[in-house]
Amino acid sequence: KNSIKAMEKELVTCSSQGKEKAALNRSQIFQIPGVKDSETKVIVVLGKAGMGKSILVQKICQDWSNGEFSQFEFVFWFDCKQLNLPEKQYSLKDLLLEFFVKPQGESEEIFEYILQNPTKVLLLFDGFEGLHDHENFPRCSASQPEKDLCSIKELLSGLIQKKILNGCTLLLTARPKDKVYQYVSKVDKTIEIVGFSPQQRELYITKYFEGLAYCDKALKLIKEYEYLFSHCYSPLICRFVCFLCETVLETGDQSLPSTLTTVLLKFVQQQTIPMQTDVTAMQNQESLAVLARTAWYLGEKHLSAMKSDLPSKEVKEFALKYRFFLPFAFPRRADSEEEEFGSTFSDFLIQNFLGALHLMLSEEIKDKSLTKYLSFLSKKKRLSNWLDLVPRFLAGLLFLQDDPDFCSLSNKDVKQSTKKQKTLLKYIRKLEINELCPERLLDLLHCIYETQSNYLLQHVALRLKSDLSFLGIVLIPPDVHVLHYILKRSRKEFSLDLRNSSIDVQGLKDLVGLKNVSSFRASLSDTVKLWKSLEQTKDYELLRASTEKFVLDPFKAKTMKDVSDLSDLVEMQDKMINCVQGASGCSGYEIPAIKNLRKLEFALGPVRGLQGFLKLVEILGAFPSLQHLDLDALSENGIGDEGAKSLSEGFPNLTSLETLNLSQNKITDVGAEKLAIALPSLSSLKTLSLYNNNICDFGAEKLAKVLPVMTSLRVLDVQYNKITGVGAQQLTDSLRKCPHIKNLMMWNPTIPYGVLEHLQQLDSRISV
Repeated sequence: KNSIKAMEKELVTCSSQGKEKAALNRSQIFQIPGVKDSETKVIVVLGKAGMGKSILVQKICQDWSNGEFSQFEFVFWFDCKQLNLPEKQYSLKDLLLEFFVKPQGESEEIFEYILQNPTKVLLLFDGFEGLHDHENFPRCSASQPEKDLCSIKELLSGLIQKKILNGCTLLLTARPKDKVYQYVSKVDKTIEIVGFSPQQRELYITKYFEGLAYCDKALKLIKEYEYLFSHCYSPLICRFVCFLCETVLETGDQSLPSTLTTVLLKFVQQQTIPMQTDVTAMQNQESLAVLARTAWYLGEKHLSAMKSDLPSKEVKEFALKYRFFLPFAFPRRADSEEEEFGSTFSDFLIQNFLGALHLMLSEEIKDKSLTKYLSFLSKKKRLSNWLDLVPRFLAGLLFLQDDPDFCSLSNKDVKQSTKKQKTLLKYIRKLEINELCPERLLDLLHCIYETQSNYLLQHVALRLKSDLSFLGIVLIPPDVHVLHYILKRSRKEFSLDLRNSSIDVQGLKDLVGLKNVSSFRASLSDTVKLWKSLEQTKDYELLRASTEKFVLDPFKAKTMKDVSDLSDLVEMQDKMINCVQGASGCSGYEIPAIKNLRKLEFALGPVRGLQGFLKLVEILGAFPSLQHLDLDALSENGIGDEGAKSLSEGFPNLTSLETLNLSQNKITDVGAEKLAIALPSLSSLKTLSLYNNNICDFGAEKLAKVLPVMTSLRVLDVQYNKITGVGAQQLTDSLRKCPHIKNLMMWNPTIPYGVLEHLQQLDSRISV
């Protein structure tokens, strides 16, 4: 179990480091180089709820029906939430030829053809999270899995394990934080849908209002509400915002709700209020309370669909009439079976909002127990992925008790809600806000923003710690907006770490532009994009300010992309000089981060180590303050003699270098000689490590000759090489002429027993 967790965490970390946002055509989804055609291929499409995963699956089916993806003769599409019934069992034939489509011809012949040609079959399982819950995902134990009856989980497990239809292609859609990798042991390709860019948001809104007289007005209005516009990165929320904007403009109003809670509140109110009488209003309030309860208890079970009917005919009619619920038919294994129907919440936003409404209105949930649904301090998993917006909606609703729209939805006594609001206030006042991890802090900021309470906003802003790190945390546009909104309220100065956060250029520009953000770290590619954008828009003032705030030290290169990005940063400096010079009239301008870089680590590993290092050497001279160059990595870079030679040629430019660590890099006598010739030019060098290389006596001799002239050197480490007693003696003889050296570490397995001890007796600076 622990190894599975570790694997999942590592995969998430690796994917968030070096990954670049890139447009991917649907035609490229099934291109998986290096995988045999005869093997089952598993593709996982990740995306938050509302990002368009289901639309993508539908488009794949549509493209196939129009002649694309010709490698597949059969495409089967399944909505997982409609399959996940514990009491239902299917054979593979049932699943393919009864559930999805009933062929006109002989189904037995078609099924046999499918079994014999699995590579021509594409299976699409949309909403993988709908198949797993608190139980473990079962292994397929059927002796004849193609024909035996199994639960849908066992069938899917058999497909993944290659026990069933080996050679087919499986595409699963899931939410990013689902434990998909815990259940799917082998994934050949992972794709993540990240939502709309600012330009795509504008295009969607323009298309939505296309042909209407107030099209331009609608886009302008939505963009004025920056928080709502940031949420429009989600296609589903963008549709909600457009719907409300349309309603507002048609009624002659000029304002939109300011929070996500009020957007949903207004939406529900707009759906249910028109044309209702006092009697229907009461019925609607009661029906809504039942729906809210259902939303909460289904969500707790990781479900959005249900087989059983709602408690009453009135509630069912209400839910279907206002499209809070959508009906669907369950599959039948035979025509003789009676058709069964189920219902599912129309989307995750409605279910989350109604779930929060239940927590607020329910008398069963006391005010003192409310805080467990806002568990910012809990180290346990938060509310399930199904309900991750519930805390935000709950916080927002607790501060809307007197709102007319809210009052129209509930006939409950506000005293209970007031108690719950006071509980929330007390809870947040006691929170150690500066101790929260980044994810929990963002949760808190969103909840506080939804309240629009000036007291809470100021309270949190004043208690944020000065060093805020979001390293490796994906920051979506609404995250950036609430962070910016609250930082702006604080009188503190902040240092931000935004590396590997996938923050967009506009978000980075907004945060860096804050006067009380004194310094920031960000991925080099994101930073260069920002500076190029500012250069194009001629915003020279912010360009200069952002270069002065940018921090690079220390920097660790772990991929070729890191080296390329560092090279781009150095190239950018020349452009910056000309650009800023024109704005300020100064004679020259260096990027402070380049000038002040003191420690540089290199850890590309043996495959790309030499290639990356040769590229790095070309730009080392651009860092005048570099004091520490570390090439010692657990995976061993292996720069060898070629890398050592290339580095030595650049020594004259490294005038500030104090520590050079070349341990475990497969350097031989050839490389040691090249280094020895150039080492005297490192006038500030204090520590040199050549630990665990392949240096022999010849290399030791060359090093011994230059030690006396390396007057700044204090520590030399040549342990675990191939130096014998001869080389050790030469180094010891040289050491007598070097009073400046404090420590010489030269234990080698090739030095005869007793020799090193004898040499240490001659000079105590030698470490055994």
